[in-house]
Amino acid sequence: MQVILRERLESLGNAGEVVDVKPGYARNYLIPQGKAYEATSANVKRIETERKRQEQKDGATLSEARERAKAIEGISLTFHARAGQEGKLFGSITSSDIAEKLAEQGVQIDRRTIELDEPIKALGVTSVPVRLHPQVHPEIKVWVIAED
Repeated sequence: MQVILRERLESLGNAGEVVDVKPGYARNYLIPQGKAYEATSANVKRIETERKRQEQKDGATLSEARERAKAIEGISLTFHARAGQEGKLFGSITSSDIAEKLAEQGVQIDRRTIELDEPIKALGVTSVPVRLHPQVHPEIKVWVIAED
């Protein structure tokens, strides 16, 4: 049986492809789960309209992400923290701390979009990327200064 995939499936292929599968697999899993359509001429048109709608939506979110990136790009955050003699912090600066400091400056960003591999545990300047869109990654400068 031929079906048109609506999303990427590891074992079958990418969205929009027409693939051959066993009829039971299509009837009992792919079609009821909304992962595929039966390959008819009407469904081919349907998948094309879905693809166009998704491309428009992606274009809109990409332009919105680029606008937000322009606002974020120049931001520099300063944190005052207690540190030892070697410059190691007694605590750490996390993505939640960065999100809170951004909110104080009027920029609302979800902490999960801040790509901080591990918390900042040393004094100095760190460049922290923010994932607004798969193609848009502005960076924020985070300064950590020792408290007096």
